Amino acid sequence: MEFAESKWTALVGHTSTNSDATRGIDARAQVEESGIVFRYVLRAEFPRVRIPPAKPAERADGLWKHTCFEAFIKAPGAACYYELNFAPSRQWAAYRFNAYREDISSADLGASPEISVRRFADRLELDASVRLNDLVILQGAPRLQVALSAVIEEESGTLSYWALRHAPGRADFHHPDGFALELAV
Repeated sequence: MEFAESKWTALVGHTSTNSDATRGIDARAQVEESGIVFRYVLRAEFPRVRIPPAKPAERADGLWKHTCFEAFIKAPGAACYYELNFAPSRQWAAYRFNAYREDISSADLGASPEISVRRFADRLELDASVRLNDLVILQGAPRLQVALSAVIEEESGTLSYWALRHAPGRADFHHPDGFALELAV
């Protein structure tokens, strides 16, 4: 079986939001035997960025309202997709959509994502691993299309939106244009 990984790629801030506290975010995705691993590196002036405190690794809704890393994943040509949220608190969320922003439901994962967070003076690193077998609508797909993104909350409460590729108009991580990364399974 062949496994693929993406190169480290810089996420781009959306033009409607400005963050002078965030210096940059790099991300990558990697398909491994155990599943798919999403990696993020946030470089920022951390006294000016809100990082949620560590909590038990459990499912939680509304993570995107604060600093959170996200991945959207689907099979090429499919309308249905997953949204995965990973917070630096180690909380997570998984949603399934049957079409663009339609028919949302909680994705039933057999096992919680494995999330590790490392903090340094100049950066925060987050790795999240999800078992591919738990993403049932992707089973049998030879390739995956992925959108990597992040929401960063500043101390003022201002949110900035970061993605591999932004669709025209307002920030919208669900938009099909955002699925800019393709991986072989």
